[in-house]
Amino acid sequence: MLAITESAADAINALVSLNEMPEGSGARIATDDQGQGLELALVQTPSQDDTVVEGSGAKVYLEQNAAQVLGDKTLDVEQVAEGEEAQMRFAIVPQQG
Repeated sequence: MLAITESAADAINALVSLNEMPEGSGARIATDDQGQGLELALVQTPSQDDTVVEGSGAKVYLEQNAAQVLGDKTLDVEQVAEGEEAQMRFAIVPQQG
């Protein structure tokens, strides 16, 4: 099952709050239209067949194909430099131990 770091949970909760989304909102990870990659979006509710993962108060909804791909991974956030400004970017990393 996908694990969620505290940093990723904090980022998801902050995005949900910033966008004034209702209780139960979270991040949804799904395969892209070509099936070549993954897309993350904020949503109010999961789709019918989504797997729900919770960590540190954050909800992540996984589309079926994404759930299979991410079963042994961890959702994290990393800081990256974009010009002079630091930005946060979600990252998928291997689970530890």
